[in-house]
Amino acid sequence: MKFRVVFTFFWGFLLLASNAFAIPAIQHWQTANGTRVYFVPAPELPMVDIEVVFDAGSARDSDKPSLASLTNDLLREGADGYSANKIAKNLDNLGVEVSNWVDRDKATVSLRSLNDTQVLQPALKMLALILSKPDFAKVPFERVRQQMLVTLKYQQQTPQIIARKAFYNTVFAAHPYANLSDGTRKGVKALTRDDVKTFHANYYTAKNALIAIVGALDRKAAEDVAKTIVAQLPNGKTAQDLPSVTELSVAKRLDIVHSSTQTHILVGQPGMAYGDPDYFTLYVGNYFLGGSGLVSKLAEEVREKRGLAYSVRSYFYPKRVAGPFIASLETRNDQAEQALQVMQEVIRNFVVQGLSELELKKVKQGITGSFPLRIAENSDIISYLTMIGFYNLPLDYLHNFNDNVEAVTLEMIKETFPRRLNLDKLVIVTVGKRENEEIPTK
Repeated sequence: MKFRVVFTFFWGFLLLASNAFAIPAIQHWQTANGTRVYFVPAPELPMVDIEVVFDAGSARDSDKPSLASLTNDLLREGADGYSANKIAKNLDNLGVEVSNWVDRDKATVSLRSLNDTQVLQPALKMLALILSKPDFAKVPFERVRQQMLVTLKYQQQTPQIIARKAFYNTVFAAHPYANLSDGTRKGVKALTRDDVKTFHANYYTAKNALIAIVGALDRKAAEDVAKTIVAQLPNGKTAQDLPSVTELSVAKRLDIVHSSTQTHILVGQPGMAYGDPDYFTLYVGNYFLGGSGLVSKLAEEVREKRGLAYSVRSYFYPKRVAGPFIASLETRNDQAEQALQVMQEVIRNFVVQGLSELELKKVKQGITGSFPLRIAENSDIISYLTMIGFYNLPLDYLHNFNDNVEAVTLEMIKETFPRRLNLDKLVIVTVGKRENEEIPTK
């Protein structure tokens, strides 16, 4: 019996490992009305995952902060005469999951369904109505707007969000990336239903859309899925290119007083975009610096050696144009300056000195060894599909990922980081109560 259990476990592990290491082949085409489609067959489970993505993120808000988020939030609040309750009930009866969200670049609506046509077809028809014929009626408009205002009011007291907003506003200044995707209370209060209708008409179009599909379908069925989703969308046009991000001219520091028990610290500057020729060099180098969790250099120096923070990290956040490089930590108020100093010293030492051959070898092993786990689930694959399609990355991106990591050398890291991280022009944001400092009362 013991042998049988061990034998079964062994073969189960091999099966799991073989599935995890299988790199999917991506199929790509365009619908008749101009929507790009990316598809990976996944016959193992009778499920279909779909993401419909529009170039309609908060960077398209222009002078109306929160417009992209409010438009996206209202999609399921009524469409083609179906009320929000009717939409929710229909989807629940089908056992279908629908989600939607907005970031700086994208507005996304996702659907997860069984591949059974009696479930999938009515789910797709409802999804098509949500995308193409939202009502934007007065009552749900006011209700959702009030919900956004409540959330934003709460955020005004949340140190993590205060720090993030101050950081992005300082790093990106007048660029569309300066504001968070949920916008501002002032922006939400100023929005009208006409604003939402105009935004939807401009950006929720077939040519401005991308569909990613992963699931138990053949190519013909996947093509029919895509057609059904976008058939009622106007052709429209693609969104205009975003302006490039301006590099910082001087270092800046903002110390924001807050009655929190910890000080939240963000350090950074503009980083890189998807498709950047330095992408893999920066990715590999940052994995050593602060991207590998508790075994990173920042964690070793700040957490393990000095106990100044439970969690410390750094990352590049690539976007359509240059997203930020961020190093962050949370620490006790009375040791905030020490923690900041150590974090800056670690970053400076790495940029100047790089890392050793042995350290680079361990970094590559960590990245390539964990890579199969990042494409083990359909939800993982569809996230990569969306990224590849939206940012126009090569279709063989996943196949070549580990090779691109292995190609990074010590010399590439030592040459690239001093060129890409200007240590004399960093933005520093702290949010917390410094020693002997009074918190102002309202």
